[in-house]
Formats: sequence, C-alpha cells, structure tokens
Amino acid sequence: MTALNRVPSLMARAGTASALTIAAVGGTLVVPGAASEAAAAAHATKALRIAASKKGSPYAWGATGPYRFDCSGLTLYSFKKAGKKLPRTAAQQYNKTRHVSAGSRKAGDLVFFHSGRSVYHVGIYAGKGKIWHAPKTGDVVRLQKIWTSNVSYGRVR
Repeated sequence: MTALNRVPSLMARAGTASALTIAAVGGTLVVPGAASEAAAAAHATKALRIAASKKGSPYAWGATGPYRFDCSGLTLYSFKKAGKKLPRTAAQQYNKTRHVSAGSRKAGDLVFFHSGRSVYHVGIYAGKGKIWHAPKTGDVVRLQKIWTSNVSYGRVR
C-alpha cells in the first residue's frame, strides 16, 4: 500500500503530495530514471566481473571470445553476458553509449581511447584509474592503469 493510498485525505486536500510529505508518511518516492540507472549499474558491475574473469586470455584481432579477444570484443562479450547488447567496434560502441565526464565515471563504464576524432581502443573502467582490456597482439586481457588523458567515458544504457 502506498502512502497515497494510506492517506487519501492528503491528496484530496492538496491535489498532489510533495516528496517530503510522501517520505514523512513512509511512502516510496519514484524518481524518473532512477530505476534505469540502477539497472545500468547492475549490468555494468556484472560486465566488469566478467571482463576480470577473462584475465590472461590472449589477444586476437577480431576475436569476441570466449577464449580470445580484441579490445571491443572483450567489452562486447562482457556486456552481452551481463544482458546488454553493444555494437562490434570501439567507435560504434562509443556512438552507442551515454557519454559521461571523468568526474562522473563509475566502475563498469567504458573507457574510449582516441587520437583526434578517431576512437582506436576501448576498455572497462575498474575504478582507481584502471581498466580491464585486451591491449594488443601478443598481449593478454589484463588490468592496467590508464596511460593517457586522451580518453572519454561512456555508460552502457
């Protein structure tokens, strides 16, 4: 039973109830977008765990897992396993995400590396200035400190 159902006279007198009134009578306040942000955070956290579980998997250009990955293949695989669909390439993933500032970044956000206007690499932000990524030929999926300031961040919706 919601606060508005328990206190019908409140609605009749005021026409609407303020957030403070609802909170005072023990109701639930629904904030537009809050549920979708919470769901996005849950998917991002799961994707981050999946990427971390692939530690040591070899890099292979064009590979999308489950045993070999390129950079966007790792992000694609991780988010797919977490229940979210991403396009194939780093540039396409950049265009598909909601861009966030460095100050607003959260673990599970995508980190896009760019040269000028070209996105050339992507990883999953792990917090504390580090990402999980598949770096390059001859390397493996690993956790690494972000090495440049030429990055932007995107949140998978």
